[in-house]
Amino acid sequence: MPAPTSKNTRQPLEIAESLLLAPFDLSPAQLHKVLASMRSRGVDDADLYFQYTCSEGWSLEEGIVKTGSFSIDQGVGVRAVAGEKTAFAYSDDISLASLKDAARTVRTIGSAGQNGRIKVAPASKIGKLSRSRRLYTPENPILTLDSSAKIQLLERIEGMARAKDARVKQVMAGLAGEYDVVLVARADGKLAADVRPLIRLSLTVIVEQKIGGTVRREVGSAGGGGRLGMDYFDDVLLQQYVDEAVGAALTNLEARPAPAGQMDVVLGSGWPGVLIHEAVGHGLEGDFNRKGSSAFAGRIGERVAAKGVTVLDDGTLPDRRGSLNVDDEGHATRQTVLIEDGILKGYLQDRMNARLMGGKSTGNGRRESYAHLPMPRMTNTYMLDGQEEPEAIIGSLKRGLYATNFGGGQVDITSGKFVFSASQAWWVEDGKLQYPVKGATLIGNGPDALTRVSMIGNDMRLDSGVGTCGKEGQSVPVGVGQPTMRINGLTVGGTA
Repeated sequence: MPAPTSKNTRQPLEIAESLLLAPFDLSPAQLHKVLASMRSRGVDDADLYFQYTCSEGWSLEEGIVKTGSFSIDQGVGVRAVAGEKTAFAYSDDISLASLKDAARTVRTIGSAGQNGRIKVAPASKIGKLSRSRRLYTPENPILTLDSSAKIQLLERIEGMARAKDARVKQVMAGLAGEYDVVLVARADGKLAADVRPLIRLSLTVIVEQKIGGTVRREVGSAGGGGRLGMDYFDDVLLQQYVDEAVGAALTNLEARPAPAGQMDVVLGSGWPGVLIHEAVGHGLEGDFNRKGSSAFAGRIGERVAAKGVTVLDDGTLPDRRGSLNVDDEGHATRQTVLIEDGILKGYLQDRMNARLMGGKSTGNGRRESYAHLPMPRMTNTYMLDGQEEPEAIIGSLKRGLYATNFGGGQVDITSGKFVFSASQAWWVEDGKLQYPVKGATLIGNGPDALTRVSMIGNDMRLDSGVGTCGKEGQSVPVGVGQPTMRINGLTVGGTA
């Protein structure tokens, strides 16, 4: 198997064929025959998903790089769809014999029959390419720095964190890289490929201070990444992560118990957009709406949010963690307007749910790996700017909460109810920050909360590149973002 190079001027399809077909004596014509054999039993749709993934990770703790890992995984997933039924098989053995075995296993779904199923044409000849573009460079990020440079990078950020403040007692840092190559062959004749680099640097610090005779410890975290090479992490960016992590930890040293009750809340820009992702974005995925289990089902064209609220999902942002040249079904990603000026405009669709709902894929068919089925998933989901200055929004609070960072959260898709814990927040009185608080939990209903948005800032910002979304046991990288915004009358669970 040819080794992937760090600098690559080849097209994704050429790279994918060199890693996933040529070493196993496979050709597009053979893929066509396998797909044709699956469609001969009356299957509505079918595809082959090949994947090669090279991953590396390093972690530092107590001033020592304690762990390092490297792995290569490859395989193929074979899917057949008839009506609402799906048959799926996968194997880490990429060979013609394995493909034929998997095809025999899944094509039996066609003989089960489907009431009202539409008869479709036989498989087209493989060779028609999905539209190609390059949102990120198809190079292996693992090879952009050698091992010594990666270790020095972790040691450097640890030294910067300890030098930032004498109260920093422990530093943990991690560096990860991934080189993911996928090839999708579809029964409609489309052949698509993508070469996806991905990097992430994480930093966690623990600070310690003696307060009133007791030792108080607090934690702060920061980090980022994207579809780039590891040389993206220069000293300026490292210092930014250090300032954020240490600053958050030191702020929490001064935090008081959060008040509880119904109050107006201001959410900061950037990562707080995770609330939109969880409380709104998941409810706009096609599978939940096709089944009628989402709070947004059947509401296209209705007002679901306050005027000025516009929410997009956009998989075409260059170098972003949630972006893809093509989704995991071979469709080009795009910008999809979900909510426009408060009106619900559309859902996120994969191929199967779009067909069953009489629409088209929005390029949101995603899967964790070749061993998983695709489903409608978000890419980069964010709210557009308003016109207010962030300072004016905070200044408008008589008594309330200003939350700038979130930890974990949960949402019920059917009801839209959510619970989010704020990892960094301030109590505000008469438009001024009074003191940081801890233990604040935001409780509400996604569709209802959107109608309570009263002010939207002009400072829309995307997260730094750390988001991972989980759904039905599958995890995929995503992005979130929003401007500063005020939501009236949210329920805050506190510790005071």
